[in-house]
Amino acid sequence: MTVNWTPVHVSALIALWNDGLPCREIGRRLGFTKNAIIGKANRMGLPKRSPSVRKAVNDKKPPGAEVISLEQLTFGMCSWPHGDPQKDEFHFCGQPAVEGKPYCAEHCARAYVISTKEARTSASHQPATAALARPASMGGVNLLRHRG
Repeated sequence: MTVNWTPVHVSALIALWNDGLPCREIGRRLGFTKNAIIGKANRMGLPKRSPSVRKAVNDKKPPGAEVISLEQLTFGMCSWPHGDPQKDEFHFCGQPAVEGKPYCAEHCARAYVISTKEARTSASHQPATAALARPASMGGVNLLRHRG
């Protein structure tokens, strides 16, 4: 499948790439697939992106920390599980829980992520240039290809 890249598409790709948007989001905005964006960026020699590396989660208890079994777990203790429930080493955090929550502050930070559809939508619709912000009927640029 041939992708027709206009100069407007190319300049928008460069701007969005330099803004650090993910390839999937750039593709959505320009009307191309993620792979089309990656291919064009490589052919244009745009700077490589460092892969997003997820930090390994350390589920080990600090030295000297008490191991809490299910039988020892009581109200007000963090019930974050550690290990494989099928093994004898399985235990719970046991630190004091945040009021009204089943976990301590550290595990609440890992368990609860604030995410609203409105926040995701507004963040993903930031234009790269002023021309992209205006509708085509008002002198803006329509970057979506017609698929037919």
